[in-house]
Parts: sequence; C-alpha cells; structure tokens
Amino acid sequence: MIKAELFSMQTAFRGEHCIYGYHFGQGEKAACIVGAMRGNEYQQLYICSLLSSKLAELEASGNITNGKEILLIPCLNSSAMNASHKLWLSDDSDINREFPGNPAGTATSRIAFKTLDVSREYQYGIHFPSFYLPGMFIPHVRILETGRESVNLANLFGLQCVLLSEPRAYDLHTLNYNWQQMGTEAFSIYSGGTDHLNQKYAEIAVSAVLRFLSRMGIIKYNNLSGYISEVMNEDEMTNIKADDAGFLRRYVGANEEVRRGQKLADIVDPMDGKIRSEVIAPGDGIIFFVMDEPMISQNVTVFKLIRRLHK
Repeated sequence: MIKAELFSMQTAFRGEHCIYGYHFGQGEKAACIVGAMRGNEYQQLYICSLLSSKLAELEASGNITNGKEILLIPCLNSSAMNASHKLWLSDDSDINREFPGNPAGTATSRIAFKTLDVSREYQYGIHFPSFYLPGMFIPHVRILETGRESVNLANLFGLQCVLLSEPRAYDLHTLNYNWQQMGTEAFSIYSGGTDHLNQKYAEIAVSAVLRFLSRMGIIKYNNLSGYISEVMNEDEMTNIKADDAGFLRRYVGANEEVRRGQKLADIVDPMDGKIRSEVIAPGDGIIFFVMDEPMISQNVTVFKLIRRLHK
C-alpha cells in the first residue's frame, strides 16, 4: 500500500485541507473507490477503512493481480467531518453536486475537478454515497441510465438489488454521472446507513466490492457468490407517506416482507400521546427503505415498498 497526497489547498477556517489516496498493486489503472464526500458519511468512511485493511492483506499475500492497480480515496471532506458538519464549512456546498468541477472555482469545485481528474483514468469507478432520505434501506447498487451503463457488470457485486435511475438535474453534477461521461464504468453502492455505523451492512458492502474486483480479475479472492440481483427501476417502488406529523413509531424495518393492509407504523401526537394516524401497507412486498427519524412531517415518505422481488 502506498499513501499519496492527491490534492492540497489552504482553507479560511481549518488550515490546509489534504485529500489522500491509497494505492494497492501496480500497473493498469483498474478500479478507483471513493468514500465519504459529506461530513456525516461515517458509514461510508468506515466501509473504506475496512476495505483498506482487506486490500492491504491481499496485497501482502500477493493476491492483487499482477499489472493491476486499485486506488482508494476514503474521504474528500475531512474538514466538515472533523467539525460534525454535513457540508463544506465555509459555504455549505456539496462536493457531489460540483462535478465535473473547475480548477479555478470554489473550494468544493476544485476538489471535484481534482478527484475526477485523478479517477477518470480507471476502468471501474465505485462510490459509496449516502441516501437522500435519512433512514435504513436494503444495500444495493445504483446506476444511472445514461446509455453508457452496464447492468450486467452491476450484477457482479452480488447485492440483493440493482436499482436503475433516470438522471435528474442534480445527478448531472455527481461523480457517478461524470465518470460515465468520461468512459469509466460507474457504480454507486448504497450501504444501508449514513451517520451511524452498521457493522452488518458495512461488511456486506465490503464483500460486494471484493466480489466484483475478484470477478473482474483484479484480485484473487474467494467469496460467497451473493445474490442473483433483482434489477428494477427506481420509479417502480411505491412511496408510502405519512398522513400526519408527529412521533414515528415503526413496527417493521428494511428488508422485511409485509402484506397488504398490515400496519407499518403509527404517527403519535407529540403533546397528548394519542395516535393521529396509522401507516398501512398498500400491497404485498418487501420494505426497501424505512425512515428512522424520531419525528415525521406530513406527506414525507416513511417507507419505500418493493411490490415484487424474486429471491
């Protein structure tokens, strides 16, 4: 393993900001793995730490394929993470909304530019982003439908779901989208959480990446085959929303099977403790996402339901 400084700049409030990459193996630029971009992405950074340890073991035992190189960039926003702040400290900008970036732009735009400049040379790009809603969900691979995506390669991670998503306006400025535009095969691995560590889901994510790298001939590693992934479109999921605001008392979690008419949660009045409304399953299926905040606002998505999932 070789630790290298990829980018450095002076910041107004936190001094020098450095981004480091960890190189495993030598030769063809095979895979680049990027972790936390936001200051609350502790799960994503934790996954990278586990992955770094495992790749170092594989390298020491000669199990990274000759002529292949892996680059791991665990964190792009350590300043915000050290300050317990979600976004960039000085202006609340989001690095993963700044790609392809500008070398003469704002701080986050410069970070995005350098990250893409370094990583675009790699054949495969894997990013651990956080979900846009706070909660837990089934670990899955998300790929943007740009006409350059590869569903067959996404299946090789062996995760339960491969989620296809049509690019929205903000997706055009994410690392995943810009990797694809530069010719890198891009995959986003959603690991089941963000600001809390989940050991089980972290190990699932690490195994998925090692499984993919092994199947692509980049490492030598024996791993269980995982799932035959269910490929689905993000729009096929049913959003189950709260009819009222209040405390959220949940009765089911992510990856649980539910039946039509089953009570999934109660919305409780925070003043008198009475149940304002019930959240009911509109059909049979599996819970893909569950909000895990203590309180919920009216019309906010509490659950996402996969109506049909073959195991």
